[in-house]
Formats: sequence, C-alpha cells, structure tokens
Amino acid sequence: MIVEEFFEDYKIGFERITFGRTITEADFIIHAGQTGDHFPHHMDAEWCATQDFGQRMAHGTLVFSVGIGLTASTINPRAMSYGYDKMRFLKPVFIGDTIKTRASIAEKTDHPKRNTHGFVREAVEVTNQNGDAVLVCDHLYFVERKTPLD
Repeated sequence: MIVEEFFEDYKIGFERITFGRTITEADFIIHAGQTGDHFPHHMDAEWCATQDFGQRMAHGTLVFSVGIGLTASTINPRAMSYGYDKMRFLKPVFIGDTIKTRASIAEKTDHPKRNTHGFVREAVEVTNQNGDAVLVCDHLYFVERKTPLD
C-alpha cells in the first residue's frame, strides 16, 4: 500500500502493531548462510544444551531483520529510512517463538540544514509470544515537508 505522508502529517503517539511471525530453524540456517555467522549459540544444539539457555538462540540481526521487516507494509514516497539508533537485544528468541513489532511515533525534529525536510523518530519494540520485549531500537526517517520552513 502506498501512503503519502508529509512531515507535518506524522502524529506523536501514533502506533502500529504488526502481525506475528514464527521464527523457524530454516530462518537460522538461511541467516547464518547469508551472514557467515555460524557461532555455536545459533547452530550447535548439543553445545547449547550445556549452556544457560539450553537451546539455540536466534541471531540478533535475524530478530532485527524480521522485526523491522514486519513493519514494512506501506510505502511512503515522501520518507526514507535514515537509520537505526539505540538498538538493544533484551531477551533471546528461540526456534518456535513468535515475534511481533510495535512502532510508535516518538519525536519530530527539524533538519538542521534542509528546510524542506525533517526527521521523525519511531520507537520500535519487538516482543515475543509472551509479550516480553526482545529487541528495542529507534528508527529514524528523513521526511519531506509539505511547506518548507522559512
């Protein structure tokens, strides 16, 4: 779906919650192959059985990729991702866990040099099936203004 929202249209506090996505063993294998991260924490079930968590845990970058991907349901040609800040992996995600993402508009700021654009900060929280936060970060958007500042 395409939406055209200008900087002025974003409302502080607006929140969206995604559908869930169950993390599978195939996700672990594909992600390890794509990234080269074959650490035993993700790939060695026998070794993990001897560790505190007792089972393989998802790559943090896998949880991030899927969690953010869940929010990609609309295209706004007036905005682009400027990056992510303050990312933290709070709890492990295991095979069979279902994650979903809550994204809330937290802040809007003027661009320091461009009067035609501003920044929108979206607070992102990825949770598991128990409602526990497993990842948090800020997503920054670079957004066109309807009316340039003077």
